[in-house]
Amino acid sequence: MKHSVAIRHVFVAAALTAGVGAASAQGNAALDGIAKYREMLQDGNPAELFEMKGEELWKQKRGPKNASMEQCDLGQGPGVLKGAFTELPRYFKDTGKVMDLETRLIHCMVTLQGFSEADLYKAAPSIGKGEGANLVAMTTYVATQSKGMRFNLSQTHDQEKAMYEVGKRLFFQRGGPHDFACSSCHGVDGGRIRLQELPNLTKNPGDGIGVAAWPAYRVSNSQMWTMQKRLNDCYRQQRFPEPKFGSDATIALGVYMGVNAKGAESIVPAIKR
Repeated sequence: MKHSVAIRHVFVAAALTAGVGAASAQGNAALDGIAKYREMLQDGNPAELFEMKGEELWKQKRGPKNASMEQCDLGQGPGVLKGAFTELPRYFKDTGKVMDLETRLIHCMVTLQGFSEADLYKAAPSIGKGEGANLVAMTTYVATQSKGMRFNLSQTHDQEKAMYEVGKRLFFQRGGPHDFACSSCHGVDGGRIRLQELPNLTKNPGDGIGVAAWPAYRVSNSQMWTMQKRLNDCYRQQRFPEPKFGSDATIALGVYMGVNAKGAESIVPAIKR
């Protein structure tokens, strides 16, 4: 009897091991398939259309001052785009605060072109129309100029350090009806929802992952999403109130994830499911 029980235990253990191995193999095969799917889509990535529109808007004279955005200072000097995206968010002396790419672009639209700041912030969440769509296009264009470069966010100014700490606390803060946090999905290695990999954003997730992949084109809804939109949608999925556009919360999270991604290569504009 003891021998038969022991044998049954061996068979059960073997079956469980085989099952786990089979599931793992199936999961890896599915991930390989998704990677190939994304690779095929990348050849005709619609994000290129947003990039082209963004370049036109960048050079076009618009607004009450009839001026272009070509003298916008994104941290590298007026008009310098290369390398700007991979060092944002950062502290700007002229505004006295830490800004991400989108809020800095709005600042330039106000100071250079004469647009109303209140109107731009009101329009920004509408990513598919009006100045909201224009902001998405310019964000895509500017970010693309740093493609292939590696993230290197500054932590020299006190406000940059403070924003990192705030972003870290927000990342681990649980809330909402399901008691979720950013870390619930992105705080461990090997996480996954269905077939979707969930990178660990508490450390460098690798090239083209996390902040190094946004802005990105979402195939599922035919939209171009910036980091502000991505973060707001994460809050929505937590069943938590979405932050206002350009809030300190989203910028702080951008600082936290950006600093953690130091050395990761940007593949913007990426393409997502």
